[in-house]
Amino acid sequence: MTITAGIITVSDRGARGEREDLSGAAIARLLATSSARVDAVAIVPDEKNSIRALLMEFADQKGLDLILTTGGTGLSPRDVTPEATREVIEREIPGLTEMVRREGARKTPFAALSRAVAGIRGRSLIINLPGSPVAVKENLEVLLPLLNHAIEKIQGDQRDCARPDG
Repeated sequence: MTITAGIITVSDRGARGEREDLSGAAIARLLATSSARVDAVAIVPDEKNSIRALLMEFADQKGLDLILTTGGTGLSPRDVTPEATREVIEREIPGLTEMVRREGARKTPFAALSRAVAGIRGRSLIINLPGSPVAVKENLEVLLPLLNHAIEKIQGDQRDCARPDG
């Protein structure tokens, strides 16, 4: 299965062209090692309406299987990616972000400060990632083994989910 993916970088300075998008590039590199193909990339400022609009476009118009955001998941006043994501998803998948935070806490206690959200809109899986290239890599290493199965289920796969060993 080839996963169609979109990357949305949320960064005021990136949107103004004042900062290179290292996190979005890190996501693209990591997805290239998997069964995913990046079909859409965008950079938006830390504005809830801009984030929401792109999430809806990527899910509804482009029909992407996977939409990854990077940035805007922290504690600063302009970090609104989780709020924008919650406004567009139909069902939340808290286990994904719980697992990422748990694994991240093994490396740094700052992982607990992430407010990232994951959920489903239509037939698309949306996951918020941090804005740091290192954190993006660490998060995706946890998530990549789950993506094919998750997307197959979101898109209606009826096979049993039981582990092969019972």
